Amino acid sequence: MKLEHKHTPAAIAKRLGRGPSVNYLRDWVYGGIDGAVTTFAIVAGVIGAELSASIVLILGLVNLLADGFSMAAANYSGTKTEEDDYKRLHAMEERHIAREPEGEREEIRQIFHAKGYQGKDLETLVTLIASQRQIWIETMLSEEFGLATTLRSPVKAAVSTFVVFGSVPLLPFLFAGRTGSAELSLAMTAVVFFATGSMKAHWPTQYWVWSGLETLSIDLGAAGIAWAHRCGAERNCGLKDYAATFKASAHRPRPAHHRTTRAPSHRSEPHADRAVRPDP
Repeated sequence: MKLEHKHTPAAIAKRLGRGPSVNYLRDWVYGGIDGAVTTFAIVAGVIGAELSASIVLILGLVNLLADGFSMAAANYSGTKTEEDDYKRLHAMEERHIAREPEGEREEIRQIFHAKGYQGKDLETLVTLIASQRQIWIETMLSEEFGLATTLRSPVKAAVSTFVVFGSVPLLPFLFAGRTGSAELSLAMTAVVFFATGSMKAHWPTQYWVWSGLETLSIDLGAAGIAWAHRCGAERNCGLKDYAATFKASAHRPRPAHHRTTRAPSHRSEPHADRAVRPDP
């Protein structure tokens, strides 16, 4: 089996010289699946109301943009919070090392003793780590607080979340109209789920077919909830009757506007009540 990279001194130096890489796979998977599910939920609801394809497209696009921006903004804020917390803990460890260096060395000693180091090897390891201030701080952040030493970019995390898979459930309504498009939209959404699972198998050890089927089965459950709510609303809430009433009222001719006439004034004209005297 071919290894993923070479281990010659030159290849190792080149690879490590690029620095540690940050993975945004989870943001991409989350954004793609969530966008497809929420857009399909809109499609299912509007189809249940028997509204036109143009209404499906309008509501679907509004949801796609609003939901995509909402996910991106939330992911940005969450990642930025992690970054701020890392900076806070980094400053705290730096302050503790400056004021209580022996106590911080003891923490390093106990951490690596729990990992199986003892005696002279343990003391050598504590001395080596404590001799480099930044390595000392990063070791404490990783071992004591479980933080990664490489921070994720809030902007890249947000952009990775805002993917275009949410537009797939709307594609049938661009060409086929409303009739028969619900089933086609469900089928295309299922393809998105399977493709997402298959592509993410590039990173884990799971075979791409099983990864695709796993993602498909999980996310079809979410899409099925939307479809079930649509059917339940149609059956129990009179969704079709409401839609028919809505469309009938929208196409009902409006009465013509009539001119309004001013009511006659009861005020008498000047001198109208005076008696007319005959000429002498």
